This record gives sequence, structure tokens and C-alpha cells, in this order.
Amino acid sequence: MSTQLMNGATMLLECLVREGVECIFGYPGGVTLPFYDALYDHPIRHVLVRHEENAAFAAEGYARATGKVGVCCATSGPGATNLVTGLVDAMMDSIPIVALTGQVSTKLIGSDAFQEADTFGITRSCTKHNYLVKKLEDLPAVVHEAFYVAASGRPGPVLVDIPKDVFQGKGHYQPVGAIHLPGYKVFTEGHAGQIRRAAQMIWESKKPMVYAGGGIIAANASEELREFVELTDFPAVNTLMGLGALPAEHPNFISMPGMHGSYAANMGMYNADLLIALGVRFDDRVTGRLAAFAPHAKIIHVDIDPAEIGKIRQPDLPIVGDVKRVLQKLNKLLAELKPELEPMYAAARREWRNEIQSWKEQYPLAPVYSDTEIKPQHLVAEIDRLSGGRAIVCADVGQHQMWAAQLVRFNEPRLWINSGGLGAMGFGLPSAIGAQFARPDKLVFALVGDGGFQMSIPELATIAAYGLPVKIVVLNNGYLGMVRQWQELFYNNRLSSVTLDCFPEAEKLAGAYGFKGRTVEKPHELRAAMEECVNEPGPYLLNVKVSPYENVYPMVPAGGAINEMVMGPPQPVSA
Repeated sequence: MSTQLMNGATMLLECLVREGVECIFGYPGGVTLPFYDALYDHPIRHVLVRHEENAAFAAEGYARATGKVGVCCATSGPGATNLVTGLVDAMMDSIPIVALTGQVSTKLIGSDAFQEADTFGITRSCTKHNYLVKKLEDLPAVVHEAFYVAASGRPGPVLVDIPKDVFQGKGHYQPVGAIHLPGYKVFTEGHAGQIRRAAQMIWESKKPMVYAGGGIIAANASEELREFVELTDFPAVNTLMGLGALPAEHPNFISMPGMHGSYAANMGMYNADLLIALGVRFDDRVTGRLAAFAPHAKIIHVDIDPAEIGKIRQPDLPIVGDVKRVLQKLNKLLAELKPELEPMYAAARREWRNEIQSWKEQYPLAPVYSDTEIKPQHLVAEIDRLSGGRAIVCADVGQHQMWAAQLVRFNEPRLWINSGGLGAMGFGLPSAIGAQFARPDKLVFALVGDGGFQMSIPELATIAAYGLPVKIVVLNNGYLGMVRQWQELFYNNRLSSVTLDCFPEAEKLAGAYGFKGRTVEKPHELRAAMEECVNEPGPYLLNVKVSPYENVYPMVPAGGAINEMVMGPPQPVSA
């Protein structure tokens, strides 16, 4: 078999083509110049971001919007270290990305050479796996392994560190036929006996609750989840990372549970006698005080990562496997057993559903409006109205993120893109760039706070340079809102270093980059301004000044149980 002589940079591009890569987000530097030279006339598109951290966030946005592996690239030293926050974010949220970093030449490694950093050591704890390629002949196998590891099992970030002399060295490229990773095992099928036991437990429950998370979206298991919910007619909650896994318009969907979840979702979790946990990790923002979480419930936990089983809450029935494959088998068994077992507690389950419905009606998650100031919930409701449950919404971190999770309907998976586990400010705008490149057919909102937006302002240049029609909506309350809320509620309203009292004029800022912008302050102006923003064919920056002291409710205080919700601000005592 004849092979082609090429340098390492060209070899890397050949590997990326074979992996189906169409787009890379990156920023060049000294040791990656051979790679960028090879990119010069290559069909793979390179998107020049304005900060390497944002290259990682954009790659995440691309991956979250498509399910494909996102790719980012940075040079050695500071370029590589700037990727770390994005790598941790992808690790926390199980997002498949491959980060390509340059490294000083192999003979200089360890000598404190210019722009040298121990990228391999630094990123060991924040990647699913990482590589330092010291020999050109290893490069093709490493690259293909990296993509396989990133996308298989529980997805996550993988970093490939490539010295300059490996980029420059020449060798005969030979395609990689198979991946051999004997120490890397992925359990996909689930134990047949455990799945049968789960089916029995499900039909024997009186107060069941489906607790579905981001693993459903990662496994492309939304159809299987819908089939499960409709087959059983069980109520279901989606975690922050799982929103859209079950359509918000589905009659069995309750809401998001947890610290800022709805009363119905949290009371349902608290009072359930069976939790069917599908692709979730029992995050502390969901469980609240663990000892008081679902105290009456047996737990069925399905997860592809065995490390998650029993890490937080010991399940009564663990199933290690791909949640899509497990649900396919479970649904088949449930259908077979339904005529025999379903009537056993059907009346009790009807009563349970009625109870949850009464909680939903008693304490709905609903927008708040005012005639004198724009309430943040009003703004989020406008995004919901204009998206129709079908637009991509990329959020930064904070109050606006929680209001969006509460009030925006997501009727498809991969529409809600946010930094869940890490909570990285500055995520919203660059992730929207990645999502818009991934889905040019979709309306993409970057819903950001005035704090996180100012961490990512340089990416306005990227948006302008590529003419991306991202709709940037700033929920501007003049504060680091969620920090201010906690200081108000738990630190005697001693507001320390949370005031954002200088914000650029939106029209001038957007205009400086060559696109339109506007600021609105009056409630009656908001609808028209939002429609102008959405109807603009190019990018748009809408700065919306909202009530500065509005808090996110419901709220489970830190250390509280999920049934100990604060439903709203303290009410004045009447005389």
C-alpha cells in the first residue's frame, strides 16, 4: 500500500478531514505556524477568535448544538493555558471537544524555553485524556484516538499537545484502520437482569418521577425518553443540562428541579417513591441537602459512567450503560409487562399526577411584568415568544441563566446551551458563535448578563468579521446579579464589589464593529425592540436595562432541602 510523504501539519489536517471536521476555532502563535501555513489553502474552515478561552467555548457551542466533536486550537504557553477554563467547562458538562495545542520543539521541552508551559501536566486533571506527541509517526494514531475518546462513552474534552518539530517533520502518512485502547472500556448495553428488575420496580411504584439529565441529550436519546414517558405516563423533570430532552410542551413535563427549580418539580422529587434517574449525576444544585433529598424514594440510576453510580446517592438499582440503548430495551420490557402489572397501582399514580398538577397550578413559573420598569422575566418571556421553543439560546452564567431555564420553552434537544457545572462567566457569547457556525439555519440568541458580556466583548469582532447573525441580548441590571442576590439574602445586604456602574452605549459599541445596537429601558419599548433585533438579517446588540434588585425565585437556600423553597421576597407585614 503506497503512502504519501507529508509534514506533520499536513498529516494532522488529513486526520481531521477523516474525522469529518469542517470548522476549527483558534488563535495562531509561534509554534503553530507550520499548522497555520498548511491551513492557508485547506478546505477546513478556521475561525479566528479574539481570545483562546473563547476558542474552547466556541468549540463547545459547536459540539453542544450538533453532537459532533468541536475542535479548538492554540499555541504553546499562554495560548494553551488560556484554554484551561474551557476544558474544565467541557469536562464538567461532558462535552466532546478536541483541543490542539502547539508545544516547543522536543529538544527544548523542560528547558523553560520561550512560551513553554507544561500543557500536558496542567491539563491532566481537566481533560478526559491528554497526549504529548513526541514522534511524528505517532501523530495519526493519537489524533484518531483523541476523537474516539472524546465522543465515546461519557463524552469529554481531549487535548493533543504537538511540538513544533513534529509539525515540521516529514514522514509517510498511513491511514489508521482501527483504534486499539485495551485499557479503555465503554459499557453500552446495560445488564439485562437489572433492566428487567427496573421494569418491575417501575410498574410497582405509586409515586414515580422521571429525573432526566444531559446524558439523554449526549446519547441522542430524546425519542426514547419520550417513548418511556408516554408508555408509563409518568411525570418528568429535566435538569439544567437536560432541558429540551423532553419537549417543554409535553404534558408530562414539569420543569427543571433544584435550587431554582419549580415548586412542583421539587415537591415531586421530595415526595416520590421511585426516582428513575437517566443520565444525571445528582448534582448538588439539584439535590440540596443530600440527607433530605428524595427521602422516601428508591433510586434506579442509569449512566454510562460507572464512576457516577453511587458517587452521590447510592441507587437501589444501578444500570451502567448507554441510556439510549438501555431505554430501548426497557421500553420494550415495559410494554410487554404493562397489561399484567400496570393496573396494580394505576389509581395511586393518577392521584399522584393530579397532586403534581395542583402544585403546578398553585405555584406556576410565570413571567413578572411592570408598567414602570422592565422586569428580567419580561425580557426572557419575549425571547421565549420569539423563539417559539425552536431557537438556540446560549446563556452566560447567573440570574439570567436561571430565568431562561425557568421560562424559555425548549421543544427540541440541543437548543439550550449554557455552562452548567462550572458556571463560567463569559461563556454565552463565544458559545453562540460556535452554535451559529454549527447551525446557520437556526435563530441563535446570546442571552448574557452585563458582567459576563464584558468578559467576552472582544468576540464582537469575530461576530462582525464573519457576519454571524447572532442576536446578543444583554440583561443589564447594573450588578453581578446572582452574587448581589446572595449578598442581599445571606450577607445582610452588604453589597461588596458587585456594582457594574460603567457599561458601554450599545449603539456606539455595535456601531464600532459595523452592526446595529440599541438600548431599551421602558417596558412598552421592549416588544418592538426585540422584534427589530430578531428581524435584523445580521448581528444585533440589544442592551436591556432591567430592574436592578429583582431576585430569582423559587430558591432553595444553600444547605437547605429541596422542599424548603423560598417562593418569593419577604412580604411586608400588614398592620
